[in-house]
Amino acid sequence: MPELRSLALQCLLEADPAAKTAAVAAMAAAWADGAVALDPSATLQASEAAIPGRPARPELVAPRLVGRRSMATLEGRAMLVHALAHIEFNAVNLALDAMWRFPGLPEQYYADWLRVAKEEAYHFSLLAQHLSTLGCAYGDYSAHGSLWEMVAKTTGDAMARMALVPRTLEARGLDAIPALRAKLAQAGDAAAAAILDIVLRDEIGHVEIGNRWYGYLCGQRGLDPIATYDALVLQYKATVRGPFNIEARRQAGFSEEEIQALFYYIK
Repeated sequence: MPELRSLALQCLLEADPAAKTAAVAAMAAAWADGAVALDPSATLQASEAAIPGRPARPELVAPRLVGRRSMATLEGRAMLVHALAHIEFNAVNLALDAMWRFPGLPEQYYADWLRVAKEEAYHFSLLAQHLSTLGCAYGDYSAHGSLWEMVAKTTGDAMARMALVPRTLEARGLDAIPALRAKLAQAGDAAAAAILDIVLRDEIGHVEIGNRWYGYLCGQRGLDPIATYDALVLQYKATVRGPFNIEARRQAGFSEEEIQALFYYIK
């Protein structure tokens, strides 16, 4: 019987976006059918140079070099949708990496991140399909790799990964999506706005998963979550930016104390 974390690693190494999303869907279906085993203690190895599997395009550049996205033109909307698709593609990879890389956690941890990988792959597919209606495809515009850079920095510590990727970088998506949705809707792209409704709904759940497992790992180590988060932000040079979508963050499991602590970073 195939093993879940090994399958996740295989999916992560796949470079073709369509093949990757199909493999993630197949893995999730097989897990749901009981056709996949889980060995949390398995020691898996892979060449870090091959992680993550990604296509030759888009070209990755510094964030400041990514083109402007004016909503006044079709190309501007396409560039924004492309940027969103790139974020979702990276989010598929980060969920797969969370599955294979960190051994010794409860079964629910791996099931949770499998759910994230499946939903992120669905988001990417929706956005890639919408790009085709705008006359382009994923890879046609440059993109940046900021999200994956933090994934790479936190390969040695599951607690740091949970703190700084889902509950920091992905939580930033909760803050940003409503404004992006409004821009697309105002520009007349109702289909893209509807996709962002799906993305925001699911991302609340993804951030909640990061919050829950961050709390679990802090509890295991006898650490205070807020003080530890502050220390990790400093150690890994993470950026916490506002404004914050307070209601979405509440739904994603941030406590009132944690929400108030966020404002420290934007003073």
